[in-house]
Amino acid sequence: MKAKKLFLTVIALMATVLVACGSGKENENVKVVESIDDLTGARIGVQLGTTGDIYASDYEGDEAGTTVERYNKITDAVQALKQSKIDCVIADEQPAIASVENEQGLVILDEPFTEEEYAICIAKENTELVEAMNGALAELKADGTIDGIISNYIGDSTKGKSPYVSPEDVTYDNGTLVVATNAAFKPYEFYEGDEIVGIDTDIITAIGDKIGMEVKIEDMEFDSIITAVSSGKADCGIAGMTVTEDRLKNINFTDSYVLTKQVIIATNGQAAGSKLSFSEKMYQNFAENGRYNYLITGLKNTLIIALLAVIFGVFIGFLVAIVRVTYDKTGNLKILNLLCKLYVTIIRGTPMMVQLLIIYYVVFQAVSVSKILVAVIAFAINSGAYVAEIMRGGIMAVDAGQMEAGRSLGLTYKQTMTAIILPQAIKTVLPSLANEFISLIKETSICGYIGLVDLTRGGDIIRSQTYEAFIPLVAVAFIYLAIVEVLTLCVNKWEKSLRKSEVVNN
Repeated sequence: MKAKKLFLTVIALMATVLVACGSGKENENVKVVESIDDLTGARIGVQLGTTGDIYASDYEGDEAGTTVERYNKITDAVQALKQSKIDCVIADEQPAIASVENEQGLVILDEPFTEEEYAICIAKENTELVEAMNGALAELKADGTIDGIISNYIGDSTKGKSPYVSPEDVTYDNGTLVVATNAAFKPYEFYEGDEIVGIDTDIITAIGDKIGMEVKIEDMEFDSIITAVSSGKADCGIAGMTVTEDRLKNINFTDSYVLTKQVIIATNGQAAGSKLSFSEKMYQNFAENGRYNYLITGLKNTLIIALLAVIFGVFIGFLVAIVRVTYDKTGNLKILNLLCKLYVTIIRGTPMMVQLLIIYYVVFQAVSVSKILVAVIAFAINSGAYVAEIMRGGIMAVDAGQMEAGRSLGLTYKQTMTAIILPQAIKTVLPSLANEFISLIKETSICGYIGLVDLTRGGDIIRSQTYEAFIPLVAVAFIYLAIVEVLTLCVNKWEKSLRKSEVVNN
């Protein structure tokens, strides 16, 4: 309990300092958007890959200079609007309503941007599942189940009064239905504690009950859903997804299950800001519903991934470095050296996120493995390439006479390398290895693209619930900073102990 209180207190202090430092002058180049006609020449914010993004693209690049700013989450776009970085946001109606609920400076225009229908995406070749789901949807529409689910989340008369509950006699003889979603889309899918709930979640659960399949929800970035479904990582995707011609080229869709619309969020001329005080925001973001647990869970996963990845990465790096140094010094291991050189070139020449996605969606396409294991493998392979070059440089920096002295004493090449060269090389490259570990910890922030809850993803979940971007981001940044500082102190102590041992030996 003391640790949790300290955790929250430190976050509060850090956020308070940054709030005091972060107040600045608003952007003066703001265009007032009061109707669809005002979109021409405006800076439009959208969530990447959504219908709003698709339709807003028609305005982009016109003579009036209309620009489209694409964000991973609606919450990020709304935050940019509050800071006058953009002029409006195009979003789905219900998530838009939730995002402006506590924002006195934002309004939703009465005129809808466009109407749309949501459907469930399924892989092209899985026609059997499409037919089964369409049959289940027809039954659920006919008996009023879908209307009941929607009214449980939207409206005033029955909201929160009739949650969907699976029948007691339901059996799941047809296995598990893996469903990809983006749980930052309230009220269609969002977190309530550790559980993903919402209209889409209830509907897909009801469909699973009808077709005899137990539903397993996988949370990931919105623009990763179709990739996950088409690659076989998920059986279907449901996330307020609209059928478009471009999407139909890569994926199939079921019949629609709800009619909704895209709306425009704009400023209303009042001072932008929240109705909540700073202390209330702190309570809402961390204490309410135990939301700090998202950060704790994410921190745990981040540390597990980073620690295991650095262990295996160092092992891989040592082997590769020894192969390359052996070739440089003796000319042996020519083929292995060529392979190692190719490995280092490819890994260092491509982005970490691309490598992670390739390993998850391509290498393990037909294999069901833990996402933490996938992340460890991806980061270990990436880290190994950098460790290899660090170690190779350290080994080559050791005076050549050391190798000659070892061999003159009758030691083999392997014994000399192990007992004489490597210990000296490690002392030389220790700061560089520490920097690599620090970089690795920060790079784990991309794990959300495969639906894994790391520290950054934990902050994203909080933002998706509270529609407050600043405080969760500050908390996440501070935790990363604290980890790096602790690691730096440990490495400094290790270096001092090594230097002391050198003095004693001398």
